[in-house]
Amino acid sequence: MKEKSCQVTQGAERAPHRSLFYACGFTEEEISRPLIGVVSAFSEIVPGHIHLDKIAQAAKDGVRMAGGTPILFPSIGVCDGISMGHAGMCYSLPSRELIADSIETMAMAHCFDGLVLIPNCDKVVPGMVMAAARLNISSIVVSGGPMLAGKNNAQDISLSKMFEAVGAYKAGFITESDLSQLEHDACPGCGSCAGMYTANSMNCLCEAIGMALPGNGTIPAVYALRVQLAKQAGMQIMHLLNKSIKPRDILTKQAFENALAVDMALGCSTNSVLHLLAIAHEAGVDIDLSLINHISAKTPNLCRLAPAGDFHIEDLYAAGGVKAVMAELAKKDYLHSQAITVTGYTVKENLENAHLSGADGTVIRSIDKPYSSSGGIAVLWGNIARDGCVVKQSAVAPEMLVHSGPARVFDSEEDAIAAIFSGSILAGDVVVIRYEGPRGGPGMREMLGPTSALAGMGLDKQVALITDGRFSGASRGASIGHISPEAASDGEIGLLRDGDIIHIDIPCNKINAEITQEEFIKRKGTKVPPQRHLHGWLARYAKFVSSANTGAAFTE
Repeated sequence: MKEKSCQVTQGAERAPHRSLFYACGFTEEEISRPLIGVVSAFSEIVPGHIHLDKIAQAAKDGVRMAGGTPILFPSIGVCDGISMGHAGMCYSLPSRELIADSIETMAMAHCFDGLVLIPNCDKVVPGMVMAAARLNISSIVVSGGPMLAGKNNAQDISLSKMFEAVGAYKAGFITESDLSQLEHDACPGCGSCAGMYTANSMNCLCEAIGMALPGNGTIPAVYALRVQLAKQAGMQIMHLLNKSIKPRDILTKQAFENALAVDMALGCSTNSVLHLLAIAHEAGVDIDLSLINHISAKTPNLCRLAPAGDFHIEDLYAAGGVKAVMAELAKKDYLHSQAITVTGYTVKENLENAHLSGADGTVIRSIDKPYSSSGGIAVLWGNIARDGCVVKQSAVAPEMLVHSGPARVFDSEEDAIAAIFSGSILAGDVVVIRYEGPRGGPGMREMLGPTSALAGMGLDKQVALITDGRFSGASRGASIGHISPEAASDGEIGLLRDGDIIHIDIPCNKINAEITQEEFIKRKGTKVPPQRHLHGWLARYAKFVSSANTGAAFTE
């Protein structure tokens, strides 16, 4: 059904427009059919995207087989691993907004009837889904799929082990030769890095929320099934178009609650909180941190994938994938079974069609024998996080779930890493990294460097880290991020001093400093924030971005 493209392909007044289509090599037959934008994040710098040219071609083939005309256009994509630990990470989260804006621009300017969205890594997945929700034209997501785990001394490894190896080397636990061997072994080929990091979290949640076909989150990048899935997605967009099924028909409150339930069961990255909040904002759906905490409190954690455990996404795929996790959750009505999905069927019908029994008992635990009765993510509140903060509790050692210790305060990630590697951080400390929030960073840098340094040096079970920045999905330990309000927005984290006692109680959802309100007020008068000399895109981003507790989305 040509709802949009007729504006550029039909009628005598559109003859100039058609002449430009012919200049691109299109035929009359092609421009008489629905025009489907195929958005590929292919590039030669991101391992998760290096093969997306092939996935895009498969999706285009599917569109043609089903009677549409596919038209390819690109999306940018930042590799979080390569941009980690330097100024480049300031651009990672902001790129999500650029991606959504650029897709909106291309779709509106050229009147596409529908979209096949081909992301794979971190901010690209939510950026594309945000655009789909904003545009509300028939859309489907098909990712590039996860990387296979690397092998080192017969052990499965992935990128998180590589970052932690740097800390181990600095501490003298491994040799330079060991480090070199690890860097050659950790990432064996194309795909999104092999653990339950942000990219794989979001690709799995695209299935759970109903915007991607079953298998999107877990079929490995190198499998022929991934190419087949892309062809099926290309064909399916024509079905969605013919049935007039649009993103906002799928992205309902019930769909977000389904995604959050699966998020908690899988133990996804804390970044999923930021992205689901931002997607919900674009879809006009009201979700907040209290709802996320409510769903986490009642949803059991069924999986412990790297970095929280030794399994990787390929193991989850072999155990039945996201479908099996959802089948397990459905046994006790943790899902809204009537929510519609891009298959054209409901969640209940998708699970019935899959003929799955649910948990394998190893990679996916049964609903009656979970790792924990609550979900993988917890939201904490207290006098240094009035608007909340987030922790991946499934990746926290039991002895660190409740912790008190003196603050070691740093105004940048670089200063904190230098202190960790110098050996000046001691067991029991609470490392505080501030002015790294959405506005203060700007861009809310991921703190994989500090968390990996602590883990590699054997301190992740003795030292907590709190920040108004965020964490990579590859982080583990008592890593508490998204503290809101951030230091740059007069949050109390900006008033902390070395030696202040911080109390963390993850099971009770509390985080507090041993400081009175009167003392906070007194310190506010002497506060001298660091100066950030911003220019270009980041200066505009810092001006318009909202707080982490609302998804770090752009304010209207």
